[in-house]
Amino acid sequence: MRVLLKLILDCDPDAAWRAIRSPAVFREVSSPLVEIESLAADGFPTVWEPGQHPVVMRGGGVIPMGKQIIRLTFESAQRGDVRILHDSGQGVTGAVSAIRLWDHRMAIAPDPADTGKTLYRDQLIVGAGLLTPVAWYSLWAFWQWRGRKLRALAPTWAYDFPAPDDASEPVPEETIVKDKT
Repeated sequence: MRVLLKLILDCDPDAAWRAIRSPAVFREVSSPLVEIESLAADGFPTVWEPGQHPVVMRGGGVIPMGKQIIRLTFESAQRGDVRILHDSGQGVTGAVSAIRLWDHRMAIAPDPADTGKTLYRDQLIVGAGLLTPVAWYSLWAFWQWRGRKLRALAPTWAYDFPAPDDASEPVPEETIVKDKT
């Protein structure tokens, strides 16, 4: 079964791409419904890299959901400026291991209306045998939560500070490069 989201995020596509590649954003949009902890020796990386990332999940931070492998690849679509983060991971233990098929793709592209914002598309295909309808409904509800949090956080993702537009805004002293000759 499939869960879909299609949103316009209030940030540019580069900022959205950086955000979906951030374990910190992943944890923020999942919290407090699902708390996620890295099982890697060094914890979560600053930025997701392709490969496998073992995690443990707890519902509401207290109910054990099990261990999961996040298996990431990055793709570029054949047309346009679409970038895709693909997770083909799997549950290893606990309730999450009931899901046998996990195919999650998040696509980032410029807003087709040329607003400077981001078209975000998110598709999850899951299969859990006879439990698929239960898994689908739970994940659909969780995806709606994530969508609301993504929209709320998106304006905060850009890290380029606007340049002062006139002389009335002083430039901080530590940013002024002084000639040492």
